[in-house]
Amino acid sequence: MSTHVENIESPPSPRARIWIALAALVVCCAYLAAEAYMLDSDLGFPLDDSWIHLQFARNLATGHGLSYNAGELVTGSTAPLWTALLSLLFYLPGPSGNIVVWTKLLGLALHLAAVDATWRLGRELGLGRGLATFAACLTLGTTWLAWSALSGMEVPLFILLALQGMILHLRERAAPDRPPLSLGLLAVASLARPEGLALLGLAFVDRLLVFTRDEDEDGALRWRRPALRPLLTGLALAVCALAGPLLVYRWVGGSFLPTTFAAKNGALRHYLPNLQYLQLVFTILFRPQPYMALLAGGGILSLVERLGTPRDRGLLPALWLLAVPLAYSTVSPEGGASLVGNFGRYYFPFFPVLVLLGVLGLERAAQAVGPWLAAGRLRLPVGALLLALIAWPTATSLVQGIGRYVQNVANVQDSDVRIARWLAPRLPPQAVIAVNDIGAIKFLLPNRVIDLAGIINPEIRRDLNRAIAERKPWEQLMAGEIASRQPDYLVIFPAWFPHLSQDPRFRPIYSVEVRDNITMGGAEVTVYATPWTRWPLQGTP
Repeated sequence: MSTHVENIESPPSPRARIWIALAALVVCCAYLAAEAYMLDSDLGFPLDDSWIHLQFARNLATGHGLSYNAGELVTGSTAPLWTALLSLLFYLPGPSGNIVVWTKLLGLALHLAAVDATWRLGRELGLGRGLATFAACLTLGTTWLAWSALSGMEVPLFILLALQGMILHLRERAAPDRPPLSLGLLAVASLARPEGLALLGLAFVDRLLVFTRDEDEDGALRWRRPALRPLLTGLALAVCALAGPLLVYRWVGGSFLPTTFAAKNGALRHYLPNLQYLQLVFTILFRPQPYMALLAGGGILSLVERLGTPRDRGLLPALWLLAVPLAYSTVSPEGGASLVGNFGRYYFPFFPVLVLLGVLGLERAAQAVGPWLAAGRLRLPVGALLLALIAWPTATSLVQGIGRYVQNVANVQDSDVRIARWLAPRLPPQAVIAVNDIGAIKFLLPNRVIDLAGIINPEIRRDLNRAIAERKPWEQLMAGEIASRQPDYLVIFPAWFPHLSQDPRFRPIYSVEVRDNITMGGAEVTVYATPWTRWPLQGTP
């Protein structure tokens, strides 16, 4: 390596990883401080889904099993490992209101570990310490990852497990005599996010892609049969990790898939990739990391170029970054919004790998440019300026993201949380509520809920999907579903149900407007009394 490159790649202080972790902590604390200041210390979450996880976790902690309404088992969680981890928080000391703080602290700790795992994976991919540090800094500065750390969602847990699984995968690929633990760990990761199943399958494929190069002039690439025994042992570990949860899902819900799969209306829709969906995914990744999104292709080519050489690291990061969007594009509805998650959160775990591939694509440019540019007697730090230029969009996006994060939390607090707090002293615990959003309303109230979105009532979702496929008026069907269950109250977004909200049988009794809404399904949430109301609200006319 040239002198210039050595200067760029000079080993940092042994405490560099500690400084990286401290920087990640400062970023997250800035987000948390802004939330506490702007919302008068009324801490919450930027999605209603976070409360859904906590409700599942509380029931698990209190002995009600995998249920949402106590006593009604349902496979509504796509992240059973996250649910199980959250359930442990309910045993920690302090009042029950502290669960929000404990959940944020858990996410923050996992995020710090994931940032460190990014650095370590960069080193395994062959990056020098300087560029690995730069990749970790870009990762900790990614606005959606700071958002995820405090969101109460499973994203930081999955990122940590996925990155650690990749690290073990690369080490086992280079030394097949190592204990085959990576496939088992990646199977565990799939219990935090279902995309982990794709990562597990791709890791198995990548272990089969072992090549050598001929020593003659053409240097032809030749496939070499890998050692199968450790690979099959690792696959057996993966099966053991998945067997229990999948059998429970099958026993409880009649399917190995969670109810959210039907709620997202996932089914094969295109035999070829949906370009509109792929464009949407690229936009999600591009906005906070524009240079990395453009340079990642160079990193993929670099991994291909190394095959069969001493720097061979396989293709797993590249395969994962490409395969999941292509696969999801074939099952996404038109527009693709339901299979990227709120704000594109299904793809937040891809940012560390995107950054690492981008930095890998930058490696040769860093070598060619060098750290200094001589202009007469002047020596300009061109290497540092290049890195600063690349980091600038990430830094500005990070600062702008603080306001967006606080607004997300405020929207949830001003809608579902506010409705639940208004109902709490008025609603008899025997009353049944049919709701759009089941998270905060159920967690903060003891009442049984009926889920109109179909996560905990999958039969509703199946009937709706059938009606939509047959081009039947779905809102009329929804009215029939509600009538058959006869809830005492409805809590819905009127914009979602224009006919129901105008139905004289349903009397509006309380409504809140969600100011500057960028998060919720509608800018207004309304409580309706139904014709079947058996438990009048206390203290209201």
